[in-house]
Amino acid sequence: MPSAGDTVVSASDVTIEYPGGRGHSAHRAVDGVTFTVGRGELMGLVGETGSGKSTFARAVAGGVGRGLSGEDVPRIVGGSLHVLGHELRRLGRRGRNRLSLDVGYLPQNAGRLLLPGHTIAENVGAPILEQDRHYDRRELGARVAELLDSVQLPLKVMGLFPHEISSGQRQRVAIARSLVHRPLLWVADEPTAGVDVTARGPVLDSILELQSEHDFSALIVSHEAAVTARVTDRVAVLQGGHLVGLGRLDDVLENGVHPYIRGLAEEYRIATGPIDLPEFEGEQS
Repeated sequence: MPSAGDTVVSASDVTIEYPGGRGHSAHRAVDGVTFTVGRGELMGLVGETGSGKSTFARAVAGGVGRGLSGEDVPRIVGGSLHVLGHELRRLGRRGRNRLSLDVGYLPQNAGRLLLPGHTIAENVGAPILEQDRHYDRRELGARVAELLDSVQLPLKVMGLFPHEISSGQRQRVAIARSLVHRPLLWVADEPTAGVDVTARGPVLDSILELQSEHDFSALIVSHEAAVTARVTDRVAVLQGGHLVGLGRLDDVLENGVHPYIRGLAEEYRIATGPIDLPEFEGEQS
């Protein structure tokens, strides 16, 4: 576990809810989760649909509200969540704006969220121009080209529009866009979504190369243990909003006794080869 000085994300008994609408109670998506992400570490967040992993990732990226009425805005209602020294539960709009300069966020299905009327180069460079409209265009163009090359896209796509490239290529563009301002922390929700199986390996290798070049920390969300195993140092496993596993993936899968982890280990075994499972005597929560 990283020491306090080397920690970029520190979650302590974090509970996150979505406010309920009229006649509906609040929905608790994350319940009492505790773990840390160290400086320079690639941390995986694994869980099935509805486990709370995307909500947690969104919170870490600063996408939380306090006292807001929108049903789609999660709120931290318990515990504490520190990101790059900021306590998110008490962070106001100005603080979130400052934090956004240091956190890159790749939401789910990011490839579908590209601006349709803008070229690929404009899409990738947009976060920079949103911060500084007078940013040197030549320097920005060079940065965009470097990132597109890093995610293994030909530079000829720079002048194309999103509808003119494949869904897998759009996802790679979205990855480049989320990293264009060289964040200290990258939060990626299903980074290989929409990428053809044969191209996933190169995309994941690109992520490792980018991290090696720019030395950012990362929280990488996936429902696939095999994806997480390829690019992360440790994993946190969520099920039903609760943390049910934490550590190196092989250790978690070999020693975990929670039913979900055993199922995850079986999926991983089928994908990559056998893993020894511990004797199991009844369910544990």
